[in-house]
This record gives sequence, C-alpha cells and structure tokens, in this order.
Amino acid sequence: MLNNVVTSGVPIWEKINLTVKEAAEYSNIGINKIDNMLNNPMCTFVLHVGKKRLVKRKEFEKYLEKNIEI
Repeated sequence: MLNNVVTSGVPIWEKINLTVKEAAEYSNIGINKIDNMLNNPMCTFVLHVGKKRLVKRKEFEKYLEKNIEI
C-alpha cells in the first residue's frame, strides 16, 4: 500500500525522481525489468546523475498509462 512507502520523510508519490527500488515499489514492477527499461536509449523517464540513474516519476507514470504491455 502506498501509504506505507515513505523515504526520507517525503512520500514516494510526492517525489519528482525515484530510485529504481522506489520505482519498483511504486509500480509493482520488478527492479530488473525497470533496469532493462532504463537501459533503452529511447527511454524518456531516465535521469542520469553521474553514474546513478533515477526515474522521472511523472514521465514514468505517463509511460505506464500509454502502454498495455511492458
């Protein structure tokens, strides 16, 4: 349940960017699948911060709404 998922005092659904683990918890999609999606050069919801990759939450939500299969 989303009400139980809070990191650093900010609820996940209020964060602009999510870690891969947070995105997996938020979407109920596995970490490996999200990693594979982020590796795609056409991925619109990846944000590179040095070697770290974050998921742009709003873009990720839009992607999930548009697709019926991933």
